[in-house]
Amino acid sequence: MSLSASPLGRRERSKQDKKERIRAAAGELFALHDVGTVTTQQIADRADIAIGTLYLYAATKAELLIMVQNQKFATAIDDGLSAAAAVKGRLDAVLALLHPVVICVLEHVENGRFYLNELVSGDPTEPYRREGLTLAARLEDGLRALLGRDGRIRAGDARMLARVITAVLHLSITGTVNRDRAVDDVMADIQGQIRAVLGQSPPQG
Repeated sequence: MSLSASPLGRRERSKQDKKERIRAAAGELFALHDVGTVTTQQIADRADIAIGTLYLYAATKAELLIMVQNQKFATAIDDGLSAAAAVKGRLDAVLALLHPVVICVLEHVENGRFYLNELVSGDPTEPYRREGLTLAARLEDGLRALLGRDGRIRAGDARMLARVITAVLHLSITGTVNRDRAVDDVMADIQGQIRAVLGQSPPQG
């Protein structure tokens, strides 16, 4: 009998249930309010657990937001990779990958910007941040694969360009100049920057 097929014990099921309740409660509150106005006590109350129990799963409010956003970020990357696979042009494929990510982050702009900044500046050994950084690396790998799939860009150059495009994405989303702009406007800004990075001229007319 495979050990992987063994059912979870009661203790593990209880821990998993509490974690999912915390994730759901935090997600509901962060969908409605900025991270600065939500308290850990509110999340604990909504999850129907003691505040001390909450801290066993996430030590800070930032970690709770990262926990919630990681799930959304992962889905956005999956959607982007699927969309990009159906697109032939290199630039269009890159934009198809990035579009769901931009929507994800701008869905609640303050929390999305906070999330990205926390991934960059927070403790990379903290489990939820580590998970988020793994997702960011997956996005970068997806960009690298798209840039190099037609053979016109060498592997090393594709890797470097993917890193540059990731930086463009981050700055375009987190920069205060784009704070109140719609998704389509932010995507147009990103498109222009990526055109410059790839050395492509804008369409005429």
